[in-house]
Amino acid sequence: MLASIVIRAYNEQGYIARLLEGIGQQSVKDIETILVDSGSTDGTVQVASQYPVRVVHVRPEEFTFGFSLNRGVARAQGELVVIASAHVYPVYPDWLEHLIAPFRDPQVALTYGKQRGDKTTLFSEGQIFAHWFPDQSHARQSHPFCNNANAAIRRSFWEQHPYDESLPGLEDLEWGHWAISQGYLISYVAEAEICHVHQESPQGVYNRYRREGMAFKHIFPHEHFHLGDFLRLYLSNTASDAWHALRQGDISHSLRSILWFRLMQFWGTYQGFRSSGPLTRQLRQTFYYPRGISSEQSNPPRDVKPIDYNKP
Repeated sequence: MLASIVIRAYNEQGYIARLLEGIGQQSVKDIETILVDSGSTDGTVQVASQYPVRVVHVRPEEFTFGFSLNRGVARAQGELVVIASAHVYPVYPDWLEHLIAPFRDPQVALTYGKQRGDKTTLFSEGQIFAHWFPDQSHARQSHPFCNNANAAIRRSFWEQHPYDESLPGLEDLEWGHWAISQGYLISYVAEAEICHVHQESPQGVYNRYRREGMAFKHIFPHEHFHLGDFLRLYLSNTASDAWHALRQGDISHSLRSILWFRLMQFWGTYQGFRSSGPLTRQLRQTFYYPRGISSEQSNPPRDVKPIDYNKP
C-alpha cells in the first residue's frame, strides 16, 4: 500500500462526503482511508460508511488533536500517511500524487499543500490562506510551519516522534519543529490544492487562535505576544485586508467581517501568549504579518481539469 489517509472528524456530516468523493477521484488508487471520529452526534459516521473507510472511535473526553492523529496513524498500513481535516476537499484529481511526490527524497519527513477557501469563506480567512499557502512550491523549507488540514508524513518518522497529545493545537508545528531539528526536510507543494471550508462565529475564531497561541507558547516557551503586538498586528492586517477588498470591489460586503475576524484572531492570540517570550522572526512573519500590498492571488492555471463535484 502506497499511502494511508487519516481524517479527523467531529460532527462533519455536511462536509465529509465531498472529501471522500474527492479521494475516490484521485489518480493515486493504492490507498486506504481512516476516519478518526471523536464522538460525532450527527450523521458523520453514517455518511462515511457509504465509502471505503475504516472508522476509529475516540471518546470525546480523550480528544486532543495529537491524540486523535496518533490513534489514526497507528492504524495506518502505508508508510506515507496523508492527513486531512474533514471539512476540506481536493480541487484536482492529482492532489495526492503531488502531495506525496517529494517523498522520493528520503530526507523529506513532511509535506503540506495549498489551501484556499470557497464562496462562504470570510475575506480575512482568504487572505490568511493566500499568505500562508502561496502559489509557488518550496521543496526545502527552512522553518517548521506546516498545516495538518492538508499534509503528509512518513510513518517511520512518526514512530520516532508521535504527535504531542498534550497540546491544545499546533501539533503539526511541533512535529515540523522536531523534524527540522533532526535534519529532515519539509516540502510545501502548491499543486496539492484543497478547498478549506471554515464557517466560524466570532467566538469560534477567538477560541481557535487562543488555543493556538497557548500551544505556540508551549512549543516555544521563551516567546511572547505583547499588547503592543496585538494592536500593531490588528491594525496592519485590518488595513491590508481592507486595501485588498477595495481592490477587488468587495469592501462593502467584507469590511464588517474583516474588523471582527482580525480582532478575534489577535485578541485570542494575545490571551494565549500571555506571559511567554518573544516570537521568532520567521514564524512571526508567517503566522501574523499581513500580505504585502503589492501581492495579489494569481491562481495560476493548471493543465488538469478540476474535480466536478456537481456530477451525481
